[in-house]
Amino acid sequence: MSTTMILSLLNILQSELHMVPAAILLILILPLSSNQRVRYYGCFIVYIFIVSAAALVLLPIFLLRPKNVRNCVLTGYLLRHISKLVGIQWELRRRDILEVERGAVIVANHQSMFDILGMFDFWDVMGKCAAVARKEVFYVWPFGLAAWAAGVVFIDRKRGRVANHQLDEASSLIKLHKTKLWLFPEGTRNRKGDTLLPFKRGAFRVAVACQVPIIPVVYSPYYFMNAEKKYFGHGRVIVHVLDPISTEGKTENDIDALMEESRELMVKQYEVLKQEVLTLPNPENGKIQ
Repeated sequence: MSTTMILSLLNILQSELHMVPAAILLILILPLSSNQRVRYYGCFIVYIFIVSAAALVLLPIFLLRPKNVRNCVLTGYLLRHISKLVGIQWELRRRDILEVERGAVIVANHQSMFDILGMFDFWDVMGKCAAVARKEVFYVWPFGLAAWAAGVVFIDRKRGRVANHQLDEASSLIKLHKTKLWLFPEGTRNRKGDTLLPFKRGAFRVAVACQVPIIPVVYSPYYFMNAEKKYFGHGRVIVHVLDPISTEGKTENDIDALMEESRELMVKQYEVLKQEVLTLPNPENGKIQ
């Protein structure tokens, strides 16, 4: 590690320490606060602060075995407790599909930064799993640097050919180490929550190239969050794992069909989950972020 990098880390740590009193105060008042806006912004601040602080603590450990995807399992054990602070309960359905040790491409819908918190809650179930993120996340230090050391794969989504090459390199994890690759095929957060955005081809191209199954995963809507009203209540998010879709014998010509099949199945399941969670008692039911 270079001297410049060490100095950068120390500067980040110093700035983080200035935030400690405010962050601790927020952690203490979040469960008691009845102020809607305080709780809304407080949940995001606490989440970001704890993740950043954990990144600083875990980074030296990750550097002992850099780019090892099992580092994410350790991260999950530590950061899953944030869910209790912000009031989110995760329910993973059909976990047995994710427990199988095999190479696979997981595709999930993307609604919020809290989707990652859900992954932390069940990363130990997935075992060897590498998440794929856009390259801009890497520059959000200390989180980005720790994520890189934990095996997160960064791609340049603005440059299609470069992104495809980066995914091709990541596919070696699938082939050689039976690692699952987690992607959000919508390519960006879907904040409206009415349905899923169109999918991009990258995840399905990798699955076909590696001849590994596609595992669709569907998050239910965050019915207890509303960005316009600055509301963040307590609620449950259901994470439903669908049957794996085989790519055995498939070729480049089948990518679009696989993409549409996956999206149709996920949209159908999303509608089922939407109806289920919107029947839960909550003052913001029906007001999806």
